Amino acid sequence: MNRLIFEDIHALSLKDTLDCGQSFRWKEQENGGFFGVVKGRAATVHTDGDRLVIDGAEESDRAMWAAYFDLDLDYTAVKEQLSRLHPVMAQAAKYAPGIRILNQEPFEALISFIISQNNNIKRIVGIVDRLCENFGEPVGDGVFAFPTAGRLAALEPDDLTPIRAGFRHRYIIDAARKVADGEIDLERLRTLPYQEAQSQLMQITGVGVKVADCVLLYGLHRLESFPLDVWMKRAMATLFDGMEPSVFGEYAGIAQQYIFHYSRNHPEMFSS
Repeated sequence: MNRLIFEDIHALSLKDTLDCGQSFRWKEQENGGFFGVVKGRAATVHTDGDRLVIDGAEESDRAMWAAYFDLDLDYTAVKEQLSRLHPVMAQAAKYAPGIRILNQEPFEALISFIISQNNNIKRIVGIVDRLCENFGEPVGDGVFAFPTAGRLAALEPDDLTPIRAGFRHRYIIDAARKVADGEIDLERLRTLPYQEAQSQLMQITGVGVKVADCVLLYGLHRLESFPLDVWMKRAMATLFDGMEPSVFGEYAGIAQQYIFHYSRNHPEMFSS
């Protein structure tokens, strides 16, 4: 079996990173590893001390996997920088220092977060799995890549009935068509001014501010993005009263993940 090994990897917890709602294609294995499909490559990942081990990966894809797990960013330094901003931020960063922001394929992130609206993670995972099984290219025995924008753009909303995503079918098709015909150039959104990039994504039917911010953070690696759902708004009001997300600066998206994880695991702070 092909295997990639990355040495001296610090501040990486696969469980905290792959099981926190950033991506919906990773399945935890009995041995503590995770199996998933990234950009059409199926692989199993696990950590061994300070090593990241990726089974099923080609050496030629080393740069892709390094980018996916954001291995070139010094998260220890980022954590220290954020921790100086507020004592609660320091607590949150210390609680889950192994969370990283994945560098996902933009179209997959767009469709995944459209599906995520008014949904729980278990159901999102099921819908994404059915989407890939019905419309993605096979990449192994019973394993499928995420469908392309072109493949989905050729469909009608009713064709998505097997994935059981309800009202989101229309949103998925509209997104696919706008990306496939070039009306929305996802790669260009990496470098546009943030508000402009956000506004372009919101031209897609069903995409509001929160989904746009998720796509920018998790699909386009705009680390200044700070998605705010009801839970995060409550967390900010309770833990950082009077502060705006912009105070976290260029790494606001990483701060958001620390705060979300910390808050989700300390519900007693919100029982009033």
